[in-house]
Amino acid sequence: MKLISYRSNTNNRHDAAEHLGAYSDGQVLDFSAAARAYADSHAELSVPMFDSILSLLRAGDEGMANARAVLQWASASRDVLSCWKPLDEVQLLSPVPHPTSMRDGYAFRQHVEAARRNRGVEMIPEFDLFPIFYFTNHNAVTGPGDVQVQELHMQRLDFELEAAIVIGKEGRNIRAEEADQYIAGYMVMNDWSARWLQMEEMKLSLGPAKGKDFATSLGPWLVTNDELAERCIPGQEGERYDLTMVTRVNGTEVSRGNLKDMTWTFAQIVERASYGVTLLPGDVIGSGTVGTGCFLELNGSKVFDNWWLQDGDVVECEIDLLGTLSNTLRKVDDRGIQLVKDSANVG
Repeated sequence: MKLISYRSNTNNRHDAAEHLGAYSDGQVLDFSAAARAYADSHAELSVPMFDSILSLLRAGDEGMANARAVLQWASASRDVLSCWKPLDEVQLLSPVPHPTSMRDGYAFRQHVEAARRNRGVEMIPEFDLFPIFYFTNHNAVTGPGDVQVQELHMQRLDFELEAAIVIGKEGRNIRAEEADQYIAGYMVMNDWSARWLQMEEMKLSLGPAKGKDFATSLGPWLVTNDELAERCIPGQEGERYDLTMVTRVNGTEVSRGNLKDMTWTFAQIVERASYGVTLLPGDVIGSGTVGTGCFLELNGSKVFDNWWLQDGDVVECEIDLLGTLSNTLRKVDDRGIQLVKDSANVG
């Protein structure tokens, strides 16, 4: 399944209500409406109603099985059901608009080595001891579409090409060999980074904080594990997936990597994250940046000459089978009011 969260378009406006849906063949299924129709035609069954991705995730494996049954029935009855609508008639949100928490890993050796080499420091040996992560702002999540940034964010503003998982069931002290069973699905992640703010605050050996907390984009949909089976690479340390990752800025490809190159698997990150801590359905965990997956690395490696993101730039992060997450940067003032585009290079 490709699960989405969305708002409907009404008279060229988006309504305020958030809906749970599924994407299939260019159309969006309204899960609530489909579940009601399914229940009406299957009176002998008890069909639960899910009004959000979190309520679905909290229902666990049984909830996912019910959601698949509704989607399969609605797909077979697509021509006679009114609960399908074209994708361009909705506003996609983050598949998980309100994560219960959000962590971001540091799992790709190529990125870590290049970033340290560009700073003139040796590879840190602790990278091989355990998978590290930090907490970021789960209340600053966006989906596809506009991302608002302010003046200080625009100083060396960067993308970071990542994948993310969503935890599908509660667990504590989860072993890596079992951890993939706790993953509800995968999605594209862009970990926006205000590099000037980040570098200044990291001098205090605490963070990152303001360099990261203003926005993280997720989407366009949450892809359940079964849809990725053909690209799965099993291993004792957890599953990897052979999925090409690409970023384009204003149509120009700037980054290319592969999810299978994670040094630390998501299973290992889940094991580390759950040590002495309960993970909950709806927790989001990012992979960290793929090799070549940000301008900080690319500029430092002299692939580009001081290229940073600007107001109005369109950034597309694409991962095989997971879709393309497209965002447009919009500079706003401190009141959140969009400014006239400034062509000056603040980077």
